[in-house]
Amino acid sequence: MTSKFTELGIDCADPVALARFWCAVLGYEVLDADTEEGLVTIGSPEVPAGGRRGPVPPVLTFVRVPEGKTVKNRLHLDVNPVDRERDEEVRRLLGLGARHADVGQGERSWVVLADPEGNEFCVLATRRP
Repeated sequence: MTSKFTELGIDCADPVALARFWCAVLGYEVLDADTEEGLVTIGSPEVPAGGRRGPVPPVLTFVRVPEGKTVKNRLHLDVNPVDRERDEEVRRLLGLGARHADVGQGERSWVVLADPEGNEFCVLATRRP
């Protein structure tokens, strides 16, 4: 037996705001929220309940923590636009509150951005089937 990647926990200062940003980026929806505890979980609305075979889009759980981000992430998300070119998607994400980030990447085929709390992520070139 192996394990499936089903959830990624992300420390943050404002779980509600960061969940809202990532819902807009990924087309996810809030699946569970306990604002008293500082937890918000988002996931794909397209995952049916039950014993679905194959890949399952992981959920993201945002957890409020007291400390702020201090260094470059050692783990980050990569996203691929599905209905537009990379540069169009970058403009959309900047409009949602992302900002350009420089992690020493130089000139690449991907664009490094940071979410509203400074977590780096990459927008890859469009991949079409």
